[in-house]
Amino acid sequence: MTPNPPRPPAAGPPPEPPTPPRPPAAGPPPEAPPPPPASPGPTPTPVVALAESPVQVLNVLEWRYAHPGGGDGPLTLVVLPPTDPMSRGQLRRMAQLARDEGVTVRWHDARGGAARRGGPVRTLRDLAPLLRGADGAGHVLVGDPFSRYVQLLLGAFPPRRVTVVDDGTATMEYAAQLSRGERLVRWHRRGSLGPREAALAPLTALARRRLAPGRRRTVEIFTALPVEAPEGTVVSGNRFAWTRARFGPPRLTAGADLVGTSLVETGVVDPDRYVEAVAALTAAHGVTRYFAHRRESVTKLHRIATTTGLEIVRPELPLELIARRGPLGRTVLSFPSTVVHTLPAALAGTGVTITVCDVAPEWLRAGAPPRARGFLAAVTETARTAHGLSLTGARLRSAVDC
Repeated sequence: MTPNPPRPPAAGPPPEPPTPPRPPAAGPPPEAPPPPPASPGPTPTPVVALAESPVQVLNVLEWRYAHPGGGDGPLTLVVLPPTDPMSRGQLRRMAQLARDEGVTVRWHDARGGAARRGGPVRTLRDLAPLLRGADGAGHVLVGDPFSRYVQLLLGAFPPRRVTVVDDGTATMEYAAQLSRGERLVRWHRRGSLGPREAALAPLTALARRRLAPGRRRTVEIFTALPVEAPEGTVVSGNRFAWTRARFGPPRLTAGADLVGTSLVETGVVDPDRYVEAVAALTAAHGVTRYFAHRRESVTKLHRIATTTGLEIVRPELPLELIARRGPLGRTVLSFPSTVVHTLPAALAGTGVTITVCDVAPEWLRAGAPPRARGFLAAVTETARTAHGLSLTGARLRSAVDC
């Protein structure tokens, strides 16, 4: 049998030609590659402020307002409150003002109560992380260079940059003692060292070095007071620009106001002489209100009220802010204190007349330090020279004639 031949494959559709590639769809051109990252600028310097009084907090805010930017980073305000209720109340209100201005606030009870059990060791431990950040490259604002807590903290964590902001007439003494190379001691303290001061002398000596300019440290004094710049320091003026922008101008009244002082409480002035002088000034100038210092005792203020009939005002904020808010007398009388330098700046252009009441030698207590009279006279004279303030005779025998 002859084999069948193979069948041819069944016919099918011819193969399709290959599909040509589609043209790219219309659209935006491809993005350019991102530029290389810019080189980082200088890291902002962190700023830590140590404040123990309402005035110190105020002047920290003034410093911040006067130095917008300036290469400094965010500001952290550490409040180390004292134990007296008046100061603590004012500090809480000032701390809230600082928060309203965008400042980070840390309230640290370093004195009294539970804090007393931990003492300085607890303070160092709690604040160490914050101050280590300011160590070496940071910036610390100091409200009171004479404070033992501030001296302790700066002794443990020395900053590269220090700014001393106003804390009353203590700023004048700090600048003068720094210029003379003296140990740091408050002007109303006795000249000889007591047991406590002797024990703390090494700490004070170390703090003086930390608060002085050097090869690795710059020092600025931010103040409304007339101070001579110690060698190597920079003095910048506090014009109370933040206070003037934030408050006022005040409504003025026809009467006069008298600003009180804590010279009795610090042991400089005799209380009987002080009350008699307040009564004489009230009669001579038509004073109607007495603005009490936050450290004045309730007993003394009650005596002034019953003796003179004055309205006693215990301000809830530093006097510079209270004066800007008003109402305020067209004439403000003050004994030698910081306000004879700060109020002229805070009340510039308001029409208020500020008068300094001199302190007579016979007012001073027998145990007052020998330098007290000269220091108070210097405060008065510099206020007259710097601000053109008038002077009243504070001697009782001539107060009615001023």
